[in-house]
Amino acid sequence: MNIFITGANGYIGGTVAQRLLADGHQIRGLVRRPDLAEQLAASGITPVLGTLDDGDLLAREAQQADAVINAASSDHRAGITALLAALQGSGKTLIHTSGSSVIGDDVRGDVLSPNIFDEDTPLIVEDKKQARHALDNAILAASDNGVRGIVLCNTMIYGSGRGLHRDSVQIPPLLQEAQARGAVHVVGQGINRWSNVHIDDVAELYALALKDAPAGAFYFVENGEASYAEIGQAIANRLGQGPVQSWTVEEASAVWGEGHARYSFGSNSRVRAKRARAELGWAPRHDSVTRWIETEMPLD
Repeated sequence: MNIFITGANGYIGGTVAQRLLADGHQIRGLVRRPDLAEQLAASGITPVLGTLDDGDLLAREAQQADAVINAASSDHRAGITALLAALQGSGKTLIHTSGSSVIGDDVRGDVLSPNIFDEDTPLIVEDKKQARHALDNAILAASDNGVRGIVLCNTMIYGSGRGLHRDSVQIPPLLQEAQARGAVHVVGQGINRWSNVHIDDVAELYALALKDAPAGAFYFVENGEASYAEIGQAIANRLGQGPVQSWTVEEASAVWGEGHARYSFGSNSRVRAKRARAELGWAPRHDSVTRWIETEMPLD
């Protein structure tokens, strides 16, 4: 199968691309920079220079491919709109990468939410995440226009990427700040909890969804959960540091930006991947983010 992947040089897209290459698929990958294009080519991926703003380019690639995977952005409406328009009536697959901060709350690390969502639970979506939720729904509704739209809603991902980009977006920044400042910092008390999943298990689910998922399928992607206090303490244990320190949202925003401080580090995002297990037979192998941090996480 010929597959076009946006974000093919990224953490998720790069790992998914390598997993699909191993299955014998041909991969064309969207990439911004010529130097990264050369590295993609060396890894077996045919590079396509461009961005999600290049609507005509996206349309051509989508029409030439057998399937499309968007792993570049969960929120780029123009790019997704171009892909959907190009695929209309084709019956081809479009897998869209979303993220579980879509149901994140704004508790500043100080409240443990009792809300745990699965694919059959009505979602609670705050105003700042409505645009992402609407984009997910547009993918799911594309089956009415002859597109096999599928949404994979990833939780906190950990593990080393298999492509050009090794690091995820949540745990590595905590590690880097701890190494720079001599202490791990979390937002508030860190009692907020996030579901999580290993990157290798994520890639396996993309492969299963490409093969077997029905049109209009939405899957949460998780295999366990932990609080930020637990994650922070695991990092401190790995580094031999003292107690985890607290940051306000304002202090965290100065380092990570307000959106990340509130929704990547300060929110609850608790989900269960019920449908992927029952429908696709997904059986993730990694089940402890804190054990990975304490025993496997790269420190450089």
